[in-house]
Amino acid sequence: MTKISKAFVDTNVLIRSLTTTAPLHHEADALLKRVRGEDAELWISRQVIREYIAQSTRPQAYQKPLPVEQLLQRVESMETLYTVADDTAEVTTHLLALLREHPAGGKQVHDVNIVATMLAYGIDTLLTHNVEDFRRFESKITIVPLVKETT
Repeated sequence: MTKISKAFVDTNVLIRSLTTTAPLHHEADALLKRVRGEDAELWISRQVIREYIAQSTRPQAYQKPLPVEQLLQRVESMETLYTVADDTAEVTTHLLALLREHPAGGKQVHDVNIVATMLAYGIDTLLTHNVEDFRRFESKITIVPLVKETT
């Protein structure tokens, strides 16, 4: 694999890295440490922060909802550990272009918006557990799976 300079962290990797009881926690933690060790910039977006809050405030099989104070501390910590991409007009321009090229609806729009954010901010690598959701964008981004695929 080529050296990563900027990597976008999908919500599913972020949650697993911050939640010790989550499935694949150790893998997510190791992936982020490896990429950080390569001196890569790790990015998230305001969308990822909202998704993290939504996931962390509802019951999960591996965790009860986080208390508000703990949630607020984690979000504040994220803003120092990651570069945060804002939703801008340029992101929307990329989103609309991607939707023309790869029509999507419903929840899939969130994935398209992640790619749009990456393109707007010059981020070419995505760290995700949902590889299949992003395969259609492989001509535009590099996908690094949380878990290596077996063939």
